[in-house]
Amino acid sequence: MYLARVFGNIVSTVKHPFFTGRKLMLVERLGLDGAAGAKYDIAVDLVQAGPGDMVLVLDEGSSARQLLDADPDGPVRAVIVGIVDAVDLPGMAA
Repeated sequence: MYLARVFGNIVSTVKHPFFTGRKLMLVERLGLDGAAGAKYDIAVDLVQAGPGDMVLVLDEGSSARQLLDADPDGPVRAVIVGIVDAVDLPGMAA
C-alpha cells in the first residue's frame, strides 16, 4: 500500500472487458514528505475519489482482484481503497 494523489481520470472507448463499468484514475505516488514522486499508476477507483484527492492505494494484484470480486485472472494491479483526510507523521504536511 502507498499514499498517492489523484492526478486525473483515464477515459478509454476500447478496453479489456474486465474494466467495463469501472472508473480508472491516474495516481502519483507520494513520498513521506507529501511531495509527488516520479512514479505513477493507473488504479481502479472503489471510493469515488477525484482529482486532487490524497488516496490510499492497494498495489498488489491478487488482493486487488479479491476486492473487486472479479475474475481471478483479471488484468488489475492497483486499486484505490480509501480517501485520506489527514496524515499524522512528524515532518509531513498533508
